Amino acid sequence: MKTLKGIVFAIGLALLAATPAAAQERSARKQGFELATGSGKRILVFRPSVSVGSQSTGGMFEPNGDWTEKATTNIRVSLERLQSRLGNSVVAAPEAYGDDAQRLQEHMALFAAVSQAVIEYQFFRGNRLPTKKRDNKNDVFDWSLGTGVASLPGAQDADYGLFIYNRDAYGSTGRKILQVLALLGPGIAVKSGEHAGYAGLVDLKTGDLLWLNADGAMGGDVRDAGGSEKRVRQLLEEFPGADLKPAQ
Repeated sequence: MKTLKGIVFAIGLALLAATPAAAQERSARKQGFELATGSGKRILVFRPSVSVGSQSTGGMFEPNGDWTEKATTNIRVSLERLQSRLGNSVVAAPEAYGDDAQRLQEHMALFAAVSQAVIEYQFFRGNRLPTKKRDNKNDVFDWSLGTGVASLPGAQDADYGLFIYNRDAYGSTGRKILQVLALLGPGIAVKSGEHAGYAGLVDLKTGDLLWLNADGAMGGDVRDAGGSEKRVRQLLEEFPGADLKPAQ
């Protein structure tokens, strides 16, 4: 005899199969910016900001330390494996301590906030700000983290900084049941799970955002090695000057 959990899960799969994706991956770069393979530029890779947990029935994020630790390690290993394919001198940022660690954490949070603003106010045309609309047939991609990035550890010895932010909230059983019930009801939408990732290249002298790849519905389970490799490939898709195959 099928359990209630199994029945709900089966119904959910059937309904979700007929539901279009709510978010599409977007990538953009600053006008005039090019990064050719072998340009001699030095790219500093900051330690990715990773948080993994579950999504409660009410939609609250509940962090899971074990999942986050596994995902952090998996993403770091995948990034190290792929960074040689980015086409230039790519080095890991030194470990940050004390005030340096605090500044780095603040800039990681700032990067996530700017990335979310780009998604909302530039990638979706209906929400595009007047200053970001087309100018001479080109989108105006003009975003910055500020000149404070020049004070981050290792920034003085590099040209660009690669920031990576990743957040996964896996829907709990209660959240999935609520989603199914909402789909069966009149005009109520409930999302189960959150899998967002942003990768951005920043000019370490000016703080200008030169390239951004942002996806609010990423694939790959970061809690295992194979899923993390898929996630990192997705994050680095269309990286300027890179030789990376699309994520499968």
